[in-house]
Amino acid sequence: MAKSDNPFRWFDSSPEVIQMVVMLYVRFPLSLRNVEDLAFERGVDICHETVRKWVNRFGPMFASKIRSKRVAAMRQHTHWKWHLDEVYVRVQGEMKYLWRAVDHEGEVLESLVTTTRDKAAALKFMKKLMKRHGCARSITTDGLRSYKAAMSELNVAERQEVGRWANNRAENSHQPSRRRERAMLRFRRMKTLQQFTSTHAAFHNHFNQERHLISRHVYRERRSAALTEWKSLVE
Repeated sequence: MAKSDNPFRWFDSSPEVIQMVVMLYVRFPLSLRNVEDLAFERGVDICHETVRKWVNRFGPMFASKIRSKRVAAMRQHTHWKWHLDEVYVRVQGEMKYLWRAVDHEGEVLESLVTTTRDKAAALKFMKKLMKRHGCARSITTDGLRSYKAAMSELNVAERQEVGRWANNRAENSHQPSRRRERAMLRFRRMKTLQQFTSTHAAFHNHFNQERHLISRHVYRERRSAALTEWKSLVE
């Protein structure tokens, strides 16, 4: 990497330290001051506002690198089945909507924040999703009529599946971000919510090994591989 292309060149801390701090904050449900204390225990004396600055500056960059490395592998298996869902998120006392799409293995494919959950919002979300990932053979949603209207306009209405418990995969995918939301004491702007949600999704995809479904030996191997790939992002 040329010196002029190095995004860390204006910072006194090493790229490895910045990467560690960003990973701690985004991956785990910790506050800024929690990360400050954990960094201090590791010999890094920084302010919690430095943590915020690093996360805002480098979090999207790391997330973009993770997505670029996973996109080829994702395209091989994400077309089987998608699960779409939306939840309420409070921003400055106002209710917004966070749309999320996951595949049949729980990989977060796309997320979008909107002020409404009507046909226009659903259409915007699905266009964004399909632009990056094409279209799945089956798309599972809840009973929200906006999905049906949007899918009819996109000529994929016949692929929609609606069931009482069929969409648990998407509903469960909101849990990690909900834990992060509580640790962050909610969000103040839609732009911040959108940026953090996209960043958190990439980190979650990379580090989530579904440890309850595999043996301890396999989990350790996958965890080591994920950490090795993560550390290579700053090389």
